[in-house]
Amino acid sequence: MKRFSNILFTVTSDEDVSVSFGKAVSLAKNNQAKLTVAGVIDASDEAKELASSSKSPLLDAMVESKQNQLDALIKDILLDDIQVETKILIGLGFIEIIREALNFERDLVIKSLESSESIGDKLLGSVDMKLLRKCPCPVWLIRSSQQHGFREILVGLDYQPDNDTADELNMQLLQMASSLALAEFGELHIVHAWEFAYELFYRSSRSGNSTEEVDKMIAEEEDIRRQWLADLVDKHCSIVGEGAGDYLKPQIHLIKGNPRVVVPECAREIGAELVVVGTVCRTGIPGLIIGNTVEEILNRIDSSVLAVKPKGFVSPVT
Repeated sequence: MKRFSNILFTVTSDEDVSVSFGKAVSLAKNNQAKLTVAGVIDASDEAKELASSSKSPLLDAMVESKQNQLDALIKDILLDDIQVETKILIGLGFIEIIREALNFERDLVIKSLESSESIGDKLLGSVDMKLLRKCPCPVWLIRSSQQHGFREILVGLDYQPDNDTADELNMQLLQMASSLALAEFGELHIVHAWEFAYELFYRSSRSGNSTEEVDKMIAEEEDIRRQWLADLVDKHCSIVGEGAGDYLKPQIHLIKGNPRVVVPECAREIGAELVVVGTVCRTGIPGLIIGNTVEEILNRIDSSVLAVKPKGFVSPVT
């Protein structure tokens, strides 16, 4: 399944990025996609203006060093049947990456997770989280410790009845996760975490409901969620084809509980190397794309992350 045609791989530090770069090359080959390797020099607006208007020995040295890093990275793949180019981006890191994605219509950004601010430790506010929030195309953050591929892939789906945007995003997530599971010869796990709204109130004496009545309501809600999930997976399998669907045999996890807690627990239990999530717009806050629930989930997992935006998302970065 070819999902990408124009991949951007970003190098923002001098750390070893061989694992994430290897995945970018593999994905570009499998999709016959163009691969751009961008070295990012995090600099102020003043330094960027200086670079474009006059000579700056320090900045020149930084550019040369970064270019040497990129050249060393790609030297072993230049003979492969893959279109590769390098470029240097100078400015505020996440903004330059997003502008690159916008200006050249990149359909995937791949980046190594920052070692000093990993998914499990203070990701909020970092370059990584800003990319997840504001980059218009999917962002794949890869942990350098994952040397052996992505054999267990977990995708989280959100239930929003009568919401076409949510339905469309769920299908995007399933298609992307399935594509990667097929490419990695991995197992696909589909998780939906749900809660019964106002359960505590219904179980209180104020509601006037018996325990049996509340249990029945919860069971009915669970049946609704289970049928919705089954219909969604069946629809997806019919799109990817019978052969791919039979090979994947996705494992379904319908879990009652707070998504912030049970999704990370599920990821740990199955040993997920990759978690695929959708981001959710907050009404009234332009450009803030990732929701509180997703942020908390990401802060509790130790996996690589692929975050996908709903169609029609407009980045606040111009």
